Amino acid sequence: MKKNNGVIVLIPTRLNSRRLPAKALLPINKMPLVIHVYKRAKLSKKVDDVIICCDDNKILKVAKSFGAKAMLTSKHHKNGTDRICEAYKKIGKKYEIVLDVQGDEPLISPIHIDKVIDYHRKNLNADIILPNLQIDAVNNTNIVKLVTNKLNEVLYISRANIPYEFRNKIKKIKKHLSIVSFKPESLFKFGKAKRSDAEKVEDIELLRALDIGLKIKTINLKGDSFSVDVFEDYNKAQVQISKDRYFKFYK
Repeated sequence: MKKNNGVIVLIPTRLNSRRLPAKALLPINKMPLVIHVYKRAKLSKKVDDVIICCDDNKILKVAKSFGAKAMLTSKHHKNGTDRICEAYKKIGKKYEIVLDVQGDEPLISPIHIDKVIDYHRKNLNADIILPNLQIDAVNNTNIVKLVTNKLNEVLYISRANIPYEFRNKIKKIKKHLSIVSFKPESLFKFGKAKRSDAEKVEDIELLRALDIGLKIKTINLKGDSFSVDVFEDYNKAQVQISKDRYFKFYK
């Protein structure tokens, strides 16, 4: 690999998503969902390059028709992190930070992306940065929650409401925002490791990172964003995108 090239955003996406098939290509205000993610990542002031990492020529063709950089990766990856690991190896350039921005968050904030980058640069002792949004406690397994300590280190990640309400009610939870910042060497360590037992149970790949001892820190961000996991989320995104402050800059 050559000299350090700053920050790259890799957007993992696949055609046959389980809960909402082909959601990457669903139109939101005449633009495919994944293209919203790409264009919003391009609005970041701290990012040097953005690439969509997909598993199907249909996504590749659509991405390029909108002028987006895209590359094909294996159809056999079980999660987005393994997909971006393959993509980063293929790129052949060395970056300071590799940012995984999930391809199903069409309202992702460029400011959130910039804040995660700034935080990681100030905390390079951390292998991974996971941002969180504090929201009202909700029993929704599509929302991934974090438990942290006072040093902002992530102790566990779950789809369940954690900590468990044994004596006291939980008023707020830390919802994982779908941005993951990696040091490149930490991404490679993750990619070489086998899937952990907890990862298989929860279907959260970053539990593998905790299992192999990678240090994960979190930053609390303000605002809102959500993944399009089911059709109700898609309808919500269609309503909100036209009111969104960033849409006017790329529509």
